[in-house]
Amino acid sequence: MYKSSLALAVALGVLAQQAGAAGFVEDSKLSLSSRTMYFNNDNREDHAKPGAERPDQRESGQGFKLDYISGFTQGTVGFGVDAQALWGIHLDGGEGYHKSGFFPDDGKGSAAQWARFGANAKARFSKTEAHFGSALAPNLPILVSNDGRLLPQTFEGGTIQSKEIDNLTINAGQLTHAMGRASSNRTGLSVAGSNAESNKFRYGGLDYKLTPDLTLQYYYSNLEDFYKQHFLGATHVFKIADDQSFKTDLRYFDSSSDGKNGNDSAYNFNNNGGYAKNTGEIDNKTWSAMFTYTLGGHALMVGHQQVGDDGGFVWLNQGSLSNDSGTSEGAGGSSFYLFTDSMINQFARAGENTTFGQYSYDFAALGVPGLKASLAYLRGDDIRNKSGNGTYNEWERDARIDYTLQEGTFKGLGFSLRQGVYRGSGESSADQDQARFIVNYTYSFL
Repeated sequence: MYKSSLALAVALGVLAQQAGAAGFVEDSKLSLSSRTMYFNNDNREDHAKPGAERPDQRESGQGFKLDYISGFTQGTVGFGVDAQALWGIHLDGGEGYHKSGFFPDDGKGSAAQWARFGANAKARFSKTEAHFGSALAPNLPILVSNDGRLLPQTFEGGTIQSKEIDNLTINAGQLTHAMGRASSNRTGLSVAGSNAESNKFRYGGLDYKLTPDLTLQYYYSNLEDFYKQHFLGATHVFKIADDQSFKTDLRYFDSSSDGKNGNDSAYNFNNNGGYAKNTGEIDNKTWSAMFTYTLGGHALMVGHQQVGDDGGFVWLNQGSLSNDSGTSEGAGGSSFYLFTDSMINQFARAGENTTFGQYSYDFAALGVPGLKASLAYLRGDDIRNKSGNGTYNEWERDARIDYTLQEGTFKGLGFSLRQGVYRGSGESSADQDQARFIVNYTYSFL
């Protein structure tokens, strides 16, 4: 939490006490979330270094997240405060099995624990809300906050959402810093492969529900000195019967360089370790189409994604940032708005054509609510070699089973077991077998 947002949060708290705080207090929520996680990454063949020894990674940890979400003060303009405290504890991993990006690392080993605090001041007028602070977690087509480890990734800046017009949601904002999922400090914003930072990520977009079944989307974002990105999306759900439907989900991204990218090597993009028409420059068009048929507890999804030939798909990614001593900032771990952002790999290199499918089943249909399972497979072909000559392929298979207690003292206690297998050829990433076991529980005080 930093001085500007802290001062504003305190000021709004005082205002709430003085100016009709009934809604501020009565609508408040306070909860404590616990996450216990075991992570096992079995490293196999490294195609770039055949025969090289690659140590496995085994980690276990405990995360806690305390969230306070206030209501709004009464009046034409309502004010409020949201606060979040995060604490991560390294349980064990075994000597020689660290270096997984699971915990902060000072170059001597994983930290025993780490913590951070963030807060947002917020205001509401009619159907419009604004948030300013250091505990923002956007979930938008052009930016998805990552929550794949013990603690969530958060951002600092300001956002606004308006629903003044029926069926239309407008989102806009500017972000300046990120707090990584394995870090207690903040960094600037960047892309994969770059150690340079930007403090201006601006975005704006709209979601328009043309009919109850059809939603259209357009978003624009700009990470200063790195890239500009346009997004177009459409989702349609055709209801066949009460327990039967067919969903179409179409997504298109157009990304190009901005400012110093392509002109200053410090701002180069590594194109996800793949080919680029112009080294380090961002130049990509990616489209994806998904179709899901649902019948009772069954859901079958198939789709295809094509990454343009000129360079890899780009998204906000601080994983390459390091401090003055050359040690990683611990800001790795980022997500993006495509199905191929899978358990191990991203399938996002130049020229890659990925065909994917997933079958999932909700056992509530058999009288076991809270139990769900899924199996996914992705295969990427036509990935361009870094030289531009020749191609290679890769595939991944992910399985997952989740169960959440539906009643009793520990209602809401959830268990998740996930297993992924990745294999590739040629210049692909190193082969991996990965397993995760996660226990989640949230207790609400208010």
